[in-house]
Amino acid sequence: MHYLATLVGREEGSGTRPGTPEFDAEVAKYAVFEEREAAAVAGGVALFPSADALHIRRRGERTLVTDGPFAEQAEVVGGFYVFEAADLDEAIRLARHVPAAEDGAVEVRPMAMWWPHDTPRADWWLALLWEAPDAVIAPDTPEWDAAVAEHQRFGEKYAAQIRGGGALQPPSSATTVRVRDGKTLLTDGPYAEFAEVVDGLYLFAAEGRAHAAEIASAIPLGERGRTEVRQVVDLGD
Repeated sequence: MHYLATLVGREEGSGTRPGTPEFDAEVAKYAVFEEREAAAVAGGVALFPSADALHIRRRGERTLVTDGPFAEQAEVVGGFYVFEAADLDEAIRLARHVPAAEDGAVEVRPMAMWWPHDTPRADWWLALLWEAPDAVIAPDTPEWDAAVAEHQRFGEKYAAQIRGGGALQPPSSATTVRVRDGKTLLTDGPYAEFAEVVDGLYLFAAEGRAHAAEIASAIPLGERGRTEVRQVVDLGD
């Protein structure tokens, strides 16, 4: 089964900006984890800082695009992994060894769908689909089937650009993992400091920021949903 491990923390110092020694030091920590757990890592990316993000909402027929970090969040998503694990216990074991669990948190959630991706490149972008917790659609319902049909139409239109993606089980299935002083702390439910929950994601290629905004604006979105668009860091092969 696939589990999305969303890496959450504060953006402090220069360690979040690619091209700095601090960022390279962080990448080295994750490389150690990936080498040790390679068989279980089915996907994942690192992201440029949230200062470079785009946020897309819809108000009636209008599409609103704003730049910069999301003002309502002190912590941000720095990247994600997708784990292939036998069960939740195994996914939690993996999550506790992710460096983000030491100074931030890792939200672990089973996935309803996962489309695997190749090695991320410099022209890749992540569209992180946020939703109000009480507006999340459960799988195997007529509403889910209707939403899937909308996403299929989006996927057909942008098939040449899409590189991967996934949908999640309801937020009630989430577990938030932290490690403090060597002890693993588990909290049932999604990352509590976020007012919204992650509901799915796309990875896609785009020829620059404007093109990324154009593609992400076409992704189906709930009335209270938001798409966060972040450029993916090319870490090489």
